Amino acid sequence: MYRGRRPSTDSAYLENLTRCIFQAGLSWRTITRRWPNFRRAFQGFDVEAVASYGEEDVRRLMEDEGIIRNRRKIQAAIHNAQEFKRIAEEYGSFQRWLDGLDKSDNYAAVVRSLMERFRHVGETTARLFLYAVGEEIEFPELGHRRRG
Repeated sequence: MYRGRRPSTDSAYLENLTRCIFQAGLSWRTITRRWPNFRRAFQGFDVEAVASYGEEDVRRLMEDEGIIRNRRKIQAAIHNAQEFKRIAEEYGSFQRWLDGLDKSDNYAAVVRSLMERFRHVGETTARLFLYAVGEEIEFPELGHRRRG
């Protein structure tokens, strides 16, 4: 994961979001150990490639013992790649879309936007994703602001 710095491509943003989604409920060690398998299985998180996945690809991924085989999370990764593609078509890139969102009030509007546009993204996942991609976001439960 690209902790604390902005990814340079939409594919890298997709990888970060997918990792945050698969991380939910699992140990960091498990995800870190398996992540090279995820990169292989999801074709390096190439947005165009993953956005084109169909049911045959879902079956292939569900049979891949190297990754976490959670159908809902796999389907979310595909949907999210399609959403990244739509955002790129409309805004030029995910980064441009993200930069255009209201980041006042500790990213509350950004978190809502992520939760609305992307599947399997709740508030905690959205905040973790923003932190992982270098956005300055406050973690109220920690009582301070953290910069990726």
